[in-house]
Amino acid sequence: MLLTQRCSDPALSEADRERITSYLLASLSPATRAAYATDWQSFTVWCAERDILALQAAPAQIASWLSSLAEAGRKASGIARARAALSHAFQGQEHNPVRAPGVERVMAGIRRTLGTAPTRKQAATAEIVRDMLAHCPSSLSGQRDQALLALGFAGALRRSELVALTTDDLLFQERGLLVTIRRSKTDQDGSGQVIGIPNGRRLRPVDAVRSWLAASGITQGPVFRSITRHGHLSTQPLSDRSVATIVKTYVQAAGYDARGFSGHSLRAGFVTSGAQTGQDALALARVTRHKNLSVLQTYVRDDAPFLNHPGEAFL
Repeated sequence: MLLTQRCSDPALSEADRERITSYLLASLSPATRAAYATDWQSFTVWCAERDILALQAAPAQIASWLSSLAEAGRKASGIARARAALSHAFQGQEHNPVRAPGVERVMAGIRRTLGTAPTRKQAATAEIVRDMLAHCPSSLSGQRDQALLALGFAGALRRSELVALTTDDLLFQERGLLVTIRRSKTDQDGSGQVIGIPNGRRLRPVDAVRSWLAASGITQGPVFRSITRHGHLSTQPLSDRSVATIVKTYVQAAGYDARGFSGHSLRAGFVTSGAQTGQDALALARVTRHKNLSVLQTYVRDDAPFLNHPGEAFL
């Protein structure tokens, strides 16, 4: 079942209702719709096991389901998302049971009990990325992975942004590469954002992308694509999960513990490397596209608490 708020005004024609519904769907990103659908399915299964009609569930039953998620080991952030999914499903009702005071108190108790501190992934800093790139083979998939890792780090790109890139989003220039990001987590309306990728002297991300495009023969469509085990290039882009797999593969090949790394490690690594070398926060934000510098600060890992520490002068 696709979870969405539907227009059900009987005064409208079926065509009008479908048109409005399509725009209601578009108010959520594809990732959010998929996540909400998963949570809604989980809730309907839970309700069916108890002979409860999901769309007629009472606040106490919703609170019970949220509590069961906590008991099953789900994190507070995941339970909050599940509650948001249900709230979205019940939006058409006069009284949304998910917003009942009792449900909110249970949610507050879950947050207090489980804690809300995020599990931060290890940052793939410039040094680590250099080690990873050294283990990329000369095969077609190895050249793709080298370009993906170097560009993902140099542009502080989210994995969803990496796999969404097409050749139309790349503009090679003498000093580097201009990358247009059509849509992102912080740009759901698709206004578009452009970042510059310098040629570089160490990681050389622009050369890596050029080499990949030349080797693959890609002149249009998705930049980063899946490759079969027989070496055949697909027309379809990589999935965002594939980015995480590639990062972990090369982190392990470089001799690091891959358990703490994910696709997000490239983005975190760029910020951390910038902080370690004393780069200006506003300059970093131009690349990461953070609008809030306090959010940017949460990406800084490792020895960041000791950077420019005032106590260095007298301790």
